[in-house]
Amino acid sequence: QMELKESGGGSVQAGGSLKLSCAAGSGYNFRNCVKGWYRQAPGKERELVARIDVDGTTTYGDSVKGRVTVSIGRGGKTLDLEMSSLKTEDTATYYCMACTDYWGQGTQVSVSS
Repeated sequence: QMELKESGGGSVQAGGSLKLSCAAGSGYNFRNCVKGWYRQAPGKERELVARIDVDGTTTYGDSVKGRVTVSIGRGGKTLDLEMSSLKTEDTATYYCMACTDYWGQGTQVSVSS
């Protein structure tokens, strides 16, 4: 069972920046499977923020394109998401995903006007 632990969420004003990080559990890394970030706002469905496929192809959600960058860090042990020019509509719980089946518990991002 691959454990994922998100960190870096918090409250920020519109226009600000945040960096989220997802750490893989001991003995696991992000190198050999699809991985990404998703988010879910209250009353809405979970949506893609950013995903890196096994072949390295990166896909960003339309609502965040140009404002976020996803990357693998620390020897493949973390999946990072840098977000800038945040908007109030970016407020959501952000989840890390690995190998399709594994999900973190989420980290809250709140953007105020």
